[in-house]
Amino acid sequence: MDKVKHVRIPLEIGAYAETHDILSLTRELVRGLVIEQPEEPLEWLIRELKKPERLPRVLVLGPPAVGKRSVASRLAVKLRAVHVTTECLMDDYKDMSAQARTCLKKEQEIPADLLCALVQHRLRKTDCFNRGWILDGILQSRLQALALQRAGILPEHVVHLSAPEDVLRERNRGRLLDPDTGDVYHQTFIWPDHTTVADRLVKSQVLSEETLSARLHRYRCEITGLSSAYKHSLKVFNSDQPHEDVYQQVLAFVQTRDCQRTPRVLLLGPPGAGKSLQAQRLCHKYNLVNICCSELLRAVAADGCELGVQIKSYLDVGRPIPDSLVLEVLEKRLNREDCSRGWVLHDFSEEINQAQALKKTFHHPNRVFFLDLSEEESLHRVSLRATDPATGISYHSMSSPAPSAEVQSRLQTSPAHHREAVLQKVQHFNSQRAGLSAVYPDAIHIDAQQDPQSVFEILEKKLTTN
Repeated sequence: MDKVKHVRIPLEIGAYAETHDILSLTRELVRGLVIEQPEEPLEWLIRELKKPERLPRVLVLGPPAVGKRSVASRLAVKLRAVHVTTECLMDDYKDMSAQARTCLKKEQEIPADLLCALVQHRLRKTDCFNRGWILDGILQSRLQALALQRAGILPEHVVHLSAPEDVLRERNRGRLLDPDTGDVYHQTFIWPDHTTVADRLVKSQVLSEETLSARLHRYRCEITGLSSAYKHSLKVFNSDQPHEDVYQQVLAFVQTRDCQRTPRVLLLGPPGAGKSLQAQRLCHKYNLVNICCSELLRAVAADGCELGVQIKSYLDVGRPIPDSLVLEVLEKRLNREDCSRGWVLHDFSEEINQAQALKKTFHHPNRVFFLDLSEEESLHRVSLRATDPATGISYHSMSSPAPSAEVQSRLQTSPAHHREAVLQKVQHFNSQRAGLSAVYPDAIHIDAQQDPQSVFEILEKKLTTN
């Protein structure tokens, strides 16, 4: 049998695909073909490609009386999407609708295959195709969710509204209905802005205590499995707060987009901003390659190769390494196969010329973060560092002091950590900051004076969404 050759996609193709969002486009087209199953696939693809933007695909989950209908209807208006409820699935489809109605009347779960067929029929209609959709409270179990997924119905955003049970019971008791629009209000939680709407409100049909208790019990039994089916696209929102706050939080979430790209991350910031720590955490969690440029240059210099000899001549006398040599070393490292899964680069590009040169290559970063830190905090974090030469462990006299007097007595402070050296580096970075911001106008600024975990959570969120 012939050996299977490993084929590596050229960097040019990957860069082009990311620049023009080819991966997301391909996923959307395949998903649409699975759902729509058009008789004329080519005509369908042409029509799909003419759409001006990606359409919303939102699923709203939550217990009864949590406010799913109110949030979903507002989202539908804002996003110009179709609001799909369980009731609207019963409008036609004859035999299927009759079976589903029978289940609902008996307070039974609609069989997964039947519900899937009803949803498929509704989403194939022209309005959903052209405007997108918001599924409101339709799913009740993991089996139903898996049936939709097998059919290719994949919401991009799953909103899970949650509230304490006593709040849900109170909301159920005070429901009010606008007979003209069908919108639901509440005398305490959601009151209309206009008096004309308020004047025409009538008491809405509420669930009996027995029915509500039964539905809450069923929800508690199913929500863990249902949520796990959408764990990569789901976000939980506390609905026990003002309705406007809940709506704004949900709206911000559904307006984000997943990033279909190989992470190429550049961390910038003054000494002490935590670049090394955050790079280590990102690489560990997402299996990325951790590239510290200064360490890379020293490793090449110690290698003894022709390029290393040139670099060593500059390091030995403390002179800046020319941009051309830095870029040559970096490009060779980024060309290695392990970097195809993504990388995090730090301790690089504090010079504007180097940043501009890197941006012109096929290795240009697609996520740039500035870890902002004050001069005083930089000095505090770095100048108080010392290292135990016996173990290589670093300590900080304020935040993580040596564990014993013996260890303390042998600590050594690197010349690079002396206050004057740190101050010089901070001032140099600050002098380059405006130019670097111009090279990377889409860079994201993060307050690095927060605790490291808070900084990491922000990095994660921005890394995986647009």
